[in-house]
Amino acid sequence: MKYYIIAGEASGDLHASNLIREIRKLDATAEFRCWGGDLMEKQGAVVVKHYRDLAFMGFLEVLANLSTILGNLTFCKRDIIDYKPDALILVDYPGFNLRIARFAHSLKIPVIYYISPQLWAWKQSRIKTIRRSVDKMIVILPFEKSYYAQHGVEVEFSGHPLLDALAEKTASPVFPANGKKLVALLPGSRRQEIRKVLPVMLSVTRDFPEVDFAIAGVSTLGEEFYKELMPDSAIPVVMNRTYDLLKQSSAALVTSGTATLETALIGTPEVVCYKGGMISYLIARQVIKVKYISLVNLIMDKLIVRELIQGELNRQNLMTELNLLLNDTAYRTKMIVEFDRLRELLGGTGASAKAAFAVVNFLAR
Repeated sequence: MKYYIIAGEASGDLHASNLIREIRKLDATAEFRCWGGDLMEKQGAVVVKHYRDLAFMGFLEVLANLSTILGNLTFCKRDIIDYKPDALILVDYPGFNLRIARFAHSLKIPVIYYISPQLWAWKQSRIKTIRRSVDKMIVILPFEKSYYAQHGVEVEFSGHPLLDALAEKTASPVFPANGKKLVALLPGSRRQEIRKVLPVMLSVTRDFPEVDFAIAGVSTLGEEFYKELMPDSAIPVVMNRTYDLLKQSSAALVTSGTATLETALIGTPEVVCYKGGMISYLIARQVIKVKYISLVNLIMDKLIVRELIQGELNRQNLMTELNLLLNDTAYRTKMIVEFDRLRELLGGTGASAKAAFAVVNFLAR
């Protein structure tokens, strides 16, 4: 069977690569043509567009790159027609993927959506597009199953694939032990967000001379990109070893996104950071319908990790929170206990295998 998969971000590349691996176990004839990244390619997929060329963050950034996005949509539609897939699997990335879902549905190609757009947070009108154009939703957050069922969409909860990814990792220290605490800085995976957040993270490092810091870098951006943002800093940039770095760290400063959930599942106390363009932020405030921005707090439906958003993300607030994470035992312990409850709520390991079975079983029907 021929599968066409579209993942537009680093996290999508990870989860789609695991899905490809598990589908191969169930479908010996499987062929994959994809939009994604290196991890999908390692699983034998033919990658026609890399996610690093697709990630545009914020309303203004999307407008500035509109011609590129429209060109990608046109290319994708032509590529699907030429490839003639037996199924289209969409992984998150809703602005692009929902347009392709409508197109594929018009061609009578079965459309499966793995890792739901965050409709419950904003753009809830998209549920109409999903109901018309998506044949099967496979969701990874427990509350999403009832949300889609209530709206008449065929849905299945597979559990969260991050638990699989973490279970498969064998941790090895990034740095030799030296008796000092280590703090991980996770400034994100997109150039725009890193430029906004990393300077604020770096501003607190001089306030903790007894602590070592390290930046979790993304190799696709290149080490020079990080050096340009920190010309006077000797803080190391660790490429593609985020899990190892988090497991060795006593605390982490994490940009809002999937990384906040990864950090919690590893068990590292964290503070969530977000800073975007002012106009994009003001627009987002008007349309986002949830109390929290971090997946940890959203899934638990209460404040587990502190969120420093926009103006609140400053040196003083970050310094105060990091001091609590490093030195307040009760504060740390309470957060770690909640992280244990979070793992239980997400359904344990085996999520990628469950999702693959859902895909193959649905197509067989």
